[in-house]
Amino acid sequence: MVRKILMSTVVLFGAMSVAAAADLPTQKGPPVYAPPPPIFTWTGVYIGGQLGYEWGHAGTFVATGPSTGPFPGMNPSGVVGGGHVGYNYQFGQFVAGLEGDVNGAGYGASNTFGGVGYSTSEYINGSVRGRLGVAWDRALIYATGGAAFGDFTNSFGTATGTNSLNTTRVGWTVGGGVEYALDNNWSLRAEYRYTDYGRLNEYSPTALVGAVSQHETDNRVQAGFSYKFDLGGPAPVAAKY
Repeated sequence: MVRKILMSTVVLFGAMSVAAAADLPTQKGPPVYAPPPPIFTWTGVYIGGQLGYEWGHAGTFVATGPSTGPFPGMNPSGVVGGGHVGYNYQFGQFVAGLEGDVNGAGYGASNTFGGVGYSTSEYINGSVRGRLGVAWDRALIYATGGAAFGDFTNSFGTATGTNSLNTTRVGWTVGGGVEYALDNNWSLRAEYRYTDYGRLNEYSPTALVGAVSQHETDNRVQAGFSYKFDLGGPAPVAAKY
């Protein structure tokens, strides 16, 4: 009987000790709040570079001189590369922006017809374009178009002399591409553009050549990269309740 009373007393005191320990204040603080990662946005100012290849057509017509008539056209081609700067603004899933680029090019071709050697080359070109695209998080598919600028040198030569004519042309360009953001700042792109510089009307005093009309168009494919500046503070976050 005494043994049972002692065992009951031990059990009772043990239960009371556990209950008292449960009521003691804990030394652990509240859980630390970890905010969700920022949502990526295409909005912002960016700069970058591009490198590609362009090919085109230069149709030539000589209007005066002994060699009057259409000269065979040329198909110039060459490497093109340079830099770009722009601004994007994202609203919902859509992205609109403005971009300008300047490029150096090793683009040109030459031909001979009726005793006249002639060539065309373009060393500098650029554009100012609008961009409109649809974004799926870090992937962007876009169309682009606007004004294009090209600095052309056309040369004509015969046995009696050579004449080079330099002309800056303003035309239009249109195309599209795809861009993917590696993180909140860096992105890679691939792009195609078609450019029409219209007709170059010139006059070459070289023998057998007179007034010249030439239509310049080109295509290009290029790859590039961009760095977007975080000028507007951190990107918005997705709140979870």
